Amino acid sequence: MKNKQFIALLYGWIVVLGLIIITSIILALFLRFTSLNEPTLSWITLTIGLISLFLGGLVAGVKGKSKGWIIGGFIGIGFTIFVLSIQYIGYQQLFSLEQSAHHLGYLIAAVVGGILGVNAVVPNRDNT
Repeated sequence: MKNKQFIALLYGWIVVLGLIIITSIILALFLRFTSLNEPTLSWITLTIGLISLFLGGLVAGVKGKSKGWIIGGFIGIGFTIFVLSIQYIGYQQLFSLEQSAHHLGYLIAAVVGGILGVNAVVPNRDNT
């Protein structure tokens, strides 16, 4: 059972990181070739992050089929630790208050996605 949860967690992290990387490339192209500005980009990246973590939690919940809030929590915490480690290694800075609020939102989005993912799975009611 624990192996199944771990595999679900891996699927969720892969979805989150895949979506973040793909949308980062798209946003970089928009920044380069359009007049997209910083304040707009800030809101776009927040929205993309929330959607990515929600979908990662959803996929992990569907794969895990139980304990969606725990799986979603691990998705959110794993993403936060990943971002914090990159920021600390690259810039020698911890999260600001605004970043902490964003990551709390990311955690909540992943937990809600995990809960909905578990409940989206219809149990097999085959009586044969």
